[in-house]
Amino acid sequence: MALGSSVNEEDYKSNNSPARDSEMKIIEDSNKNADVDNKNETNNKVNGVCNEKLPDKKEENEDEQEKGNADENKSKDEVVFIQDVGFSVKIISPGADPFDIQVSSMELIQEIHQLLMDREDTCHRTCFSLQLDGNTLDNFAELKNIEGLKEGSVIKVVEEPYTMREARIHVRHVRDLLKSLDPADAYNGVDCNSLSFLNTVTQGDILEKKKMRPESVDCTPPDYIMPEGKDRPLTALQPQHKDQKVPQCVKVLTTSAWNPPPGHRKIHGDLMYLYVVTLEDKHYHISACSRGFYINQSTEEEFNPKPATPSHLCHSLIELLNQISPLFKRHFAVLQKKRNQRHPFERVATPYQIYSWTAPIIDHTIDAIRAEDTFSSKLGYEEHIPGQTRDWNEELQTTRELPRKSLPERLLRERAIFKVHSDFVAAATRGAMAVIDGNVMAINPGEEAKMQMFIWNNIFFSLGFDVRDHYKELGGDAAAFVAPRNDLQGVRVYSAVDLPGLYTLGTVVIDYRGYRVTAQSIIPGILEREQEQSVVYGSIDFGKTVLSHPKYLELLNKAGQQLKILPHHVINDKSESVELCSSVECKGIIGNDGRYYILDLLRTFPPDVNFLRLDEELSKESKLLGFPIEHKHKLRCLRQELIDSFVDSRYMMFIKYAAYHLQQINLKSEEIISTTGKSKDKKDDEEKKDFETEEAKKIVESVTDGNKLEIEESTKNIVRTAAIAVGSLKDTEFDIRFNPDIYSPGIRHCDKNDPPLVKQKQLVKDAAEFLLTVQIPSFIRDCLDHSSPPMDGVTLSDVMHNRGINIRYLGKVCNLLSKVKQLEYLHSIAAGEIILRAAKHIFTTYLQSTEMMYLSVAIAHFLNCFLYSGTVNNPMQGVDEFQTKTNKKRNKRRGRTNPLMCNDSNEWANLTPKSLWQQLKHELKSYFDYEFLANDIESVIEVYSLQKVSLLRSFCLKTGIQVLLRDYNFDSKNKLIFYEEDILNIFPIVKHINPRATDAYNFYTTGQNKIQQGYLKDGYELINEALNLLNNVYGAMHPEIAQCLRMIARLNYIMGEHTEAMAYQQKAVLMSERVNGIDHPYTITEYAHLALYCFANSQVSTALKLLYRARYLALIVCGENHPEVALLDSNISLILHAVGEYELSLRFLEKALALNIKYYGAKSLKVAVSYHLVARTQSCMGNFRSALNSEKEAYTIYKQQLGDSHEKTRESSECLKHLTQQAVVLQKKMNEIYTGKNGGTLPPIQIQPPSMGSVLDMLNVINGILFVQISQEDIENFKAEIEKRQLSEEMNGEEIKTKELECE
Repeated sequence: MALGSSVNEEDYKSNNSPARDSEMKIIEDSNKNADVDNKNETNNKVNGVCNEKLPDKKEENEDEQEKGNADENKSKDEVVFIQDVGFSVKIISPGADPFDIQVSSMELIQEIHQLLMDREDTCHRTCFSLQLDGNTLDNFAELKNIEGLKEGSVIKVVEEPYTMREARIHVRHVRDLLKSLDPADAYNGVDCNSLSFLNTVTQGDILEKKKMRPESVDCTPPDYIMPEGKDRPLTALQPQHKDQKVPQCVKVLTTSAWNPPPGHRKIHGDLMYLYVVTLEDKHYHISACSRGFYINQSTEEEFNPKPATPSHLCHSLIELLNQISPLFKRHFAVLQKKRNQRHPFERVATPYQIYSWTAPIIDHTIDAIRAEDTFSSKLGYEEHIPGQTRDWNEELQTTRELPRKSLPERLLRERAIFKVHSDFVAAATRGAMAVIDGNVMAINPGEEAKMQMFIWNNIFFSLGFDVRDHYKELGGDAAAFVAPRNDLQGVRVYSAVDLPGLYTLGTVVIDYRGYRVTAQSIIPGILEREQEQSVVYGSIDFGKTVLSHPKYLELLNKAGQQLKILPHHVINDKSESVELCSSVECKGIIGNDGRYYILDLLRTFPPDVNFLRLDEELSKESKLLGFPIEHKHKLRCLRQELIDSFVDSRYMMFIKYAAYHLQQINLKSEEIISTTGKSKDKKDDEEKKDFETEEAKKIVESVTDGNKLEIEESTKNIVRTAAIAVGSLKDTEFDIRFNPDIYSPGIRHCDKNDPPLVKQKQLVKDAAEFLLTVQIPSFIRDCLDHSSPPMDGVTLSDVMHNRGINIRYLGKVCNLLSKVKQLEYLHSIAAGEIILRAAKHIFTTYLQSTEMMYLSVAIAHFLNCFLYSGTVNNPMQGVDEFQTKTNKKRNKRRGRTNPLMCNDSNEWANLTPKSLWQQLKHELKSYFDYEFLANDIESVIEVYSLQKVSLLRSFCLKTGIQVLLRDYNFDSKNKLIFYEEDILNIFPIVKHINPRATDAYNFYTTGQNKIQQGYLKDGYELINEALNLLNNVYGAMHPEIAQCLRMIARLNYIMGEHTEAMAYQQKAVLMSERVNGIDHPYTITEYAHLALYCFANSQVSTALKLLYRARYLALIVCGENHPEVALLDSNISLILHAVGEYELSLRFLEKALALNIKYYGAKSLKVAVSYHLVARTQSCMGNFRSALNSEKEAYTIYKQQLGDSHEKTRESSECLKHLTQQAVVLQKKMNEIYTGKNGGTLPPIQIQPPSMGSVLDMLNVINGILFVQISQEDIENFKAEIEKRQLSEEMNGEEIKTKELECE
């Protein structure tokens, strides 16, 4: 590889797994051929409607949004600009046939490099340059800037001489090729590898399957997923492939012990020596020189670097191995074939590491390169980067400074920010683990272990303990533990505001082995001087000395307008008034680079007074709910989502209040003018009250503009009273902002220059009350429609956070849920989550008191105390005596080992189930104010209808434990569930901000709106463009890309493009498995969607396998009682019905019916559909009497809900007639047989198996997909209809109907 400009060399990862930018290249290529043919047809097809959201971006920069709206008109031109030109070029590589590849004008030459290093016939090369007409191309040039490069150009691959670095990269690449199918890295959570089982579940790539005839369907579900089954085997979580064995290519490939080459060999060109043992058991020593690799004459005992005869000099190590080992050649070819059969999405690295909570036992193989990496003094792969360690702070801040005026500039900027950020997160995680594992020297080694700080790889690490009584007033260690997380929230919102000129630190919070580590990038110059000298804004002693700085005030004021932070004055110890526009703790430091940094953002948001003991009273409502509750620490803040909702709701109050009164005045003046003076009729009055919000805004804004000087006094008064009514800080206009310091202990406020303190305090109280009286009840109300019900603690937390409800309210939410019968399942999930969080708190301190040597025993012991109902003995009884003795000796001798390691007290071994559940009870009361109704695991399972396997899964995900993949016997009474061999690993839990692709988000939402307005083709194009932009920013893999793919798949399906839908949804499933996790609730949804599209493509048995997988995952995650399971069961039963498996079908249907009655009520239309399906299946089995009863139930519901004349009611009535006829015929024949008339025999029952088409229609109905068959002429009427409907109600995009069809 020619060494191009080395500025961007960091893109080049040492292990040469394709750099993120270029992963797209591999993937695009695999898709290009498929997409080209379909794109043109797709857009002319029938269009349909649907509505799925990317994650809510409340914290979105408002400027960005305005810009987004402004850009909407321009977007068309910009889209054209960004859709780059694709063309094909011919590649000629030594020793391979010439071939064509598809490239695009915006790619870098480096991406062609990566593509060639991934292709089967060229993957063994790493050190080459690309030449066009004899000129070497620059690696970092864009294709569009290269003269003479056009469609059909010939690019030559030219072998370049090796350097030491290139030789090492080459050896690493060869090792990666040989390891490319080995799942060990995914189980061990390294190099951003993760698991994916879709192609194992479907037994091969679904896109390559021939359409199967429905007869050849094996559809027996495994026993463990049958309704009412109690068995929850874990082993099925990771189904094993039949030909899983990866062929071994060499026995040993390692760097030789003769390294490095001595001086006299260096000047002969030796770069490094390798040692290889082939499968034929021959031993070779190999030299790397600038021309390639050759065999030398050294042996284990004797150094003789001269070339052997024959020396087999080859430019590539793989070519050399092919020549000396026939078995290598054969096995490597097999490996390559298998590697290329895998979908690109199974191979590409994910942006952040995903850890698997279960793993089988993996053989630990000899891998000298891995070993060398671990123990080399360098920091893993950074040695391949110019300048050795990376200056993270400089990279993070420089990317933020990139220009962002045009769309291409913003894409480049966001891509750079995302790339550097994900690299930083990976490096910070590795550093934090090294710190806790005792692998990094402290910068203050003389101090106590908890006070030590570390620097590794240009990242600063500190531990979450209250070291210098910093947090004494605020709750000591408890406060020190949450401060980093609060700080991270502050970093998140300031990064989202993205104000030019204001800088935050790269921040990652890592929980590992019971310790919380904060990793931060380092402000230039901060280490050379004391903190007191550096801080120019804020306070380092909680408000005694307070400094301010005009530039900081200007910057923070701008940001504060979006974050609703009120500039305020505080009084320092010299009794001077100082203005701040943030909390007192927020510090401003000007770095040596001249940038304005802010740090310690732990109080960016106002305090949550519901959890503070104050001298003041809270409102009546809050008191009734049991607040205030005293908490362990005083760093409780409200969330930004809550602040936004609160301000929006107050603004609506303000607008409606003012508008109503303004309209009254206008009416009065009109009445005075009008001579007739007739009173308006009542209808007008009602319209006044129900004032259209938009109109109201216009009226009020015209008044508050202040441009018209002659505003009448009366209108001013109205605005004033409206402002007072909503608690605005200014009387003349709407102004709601918060003072984050208002309740901070020890801080004196200056009332002169600020709005009255009473008002400031009242606003904070009102916001806390709004959370209790509006947000929590509306959250529970919205859960009642079960539209996207949370399946586990993680998804529940997300839904709560999106509404600004903190997890500390979960106890209260739990109590409210327990009163709602239809939300039983959500009550279970919430109760499970609250118990697991309490258990995690206890487990954290438990781990800190455990010695490294006993970690696995201690974790198994804790899990037994938590989940096992028998007696659990002290695990240290009978432990090998020698261990403890030698330990004591060793500790005496060495003074002390890793400072974070505790003494040998083995305190942890005294934990018993009883003591653990008492601690849990106490923790639930003190932290969540929750009265716990159980004393041990069995009563918990019973009272809260939980299951142990789900508790184990969630606990492992929360704490980073990885357990052995085996079928645990959770019900055993006399044998422990867990043993030390079952605990395989502990992973870090990593929290960080998520940089966003703002333009892609704007395209996506615009696309959704277009679809809802009926511009279906435009919408589809915009969402496709959003996918391009997402790929541009995030690379190949990202949770948001998975969601976008799901949306495109669904649109294709609605437009009748079933094969396209299946192809996109397959990518969505693979990606969700890789970036969310193989058992994440989103992955379950993706599986269910894919099953529907497979069925539409006549892949019936595949559809069933996917649904069985989805049902199995749902059982592990949340158990059977869940609305999603009802939907899955309806799908499974319909498909089983289609293939004539009526009895199986009926079992799933009856479960779905029971669940639907439970969650939607006995009179809901969903239940009617279920009854109808049950009747259909029963009649197919010849059981007409039961069928009649079921159909009657359906008929009754339709009649009640829709009336006699509705077509659904009529259909049901027809069905009843038909069934009655059948039943009468059958009864007659039975009677004839009984009375023995003319030898009567039962006639064969006439059963028409349903057509595939009718089953598909029914599947669409229960999955809420409705088709809109539209000709161009109809679109106008359609749009008019939609506009009418939008006025009358808030529409749900998926349910645009062409006829009144109840999709329940």
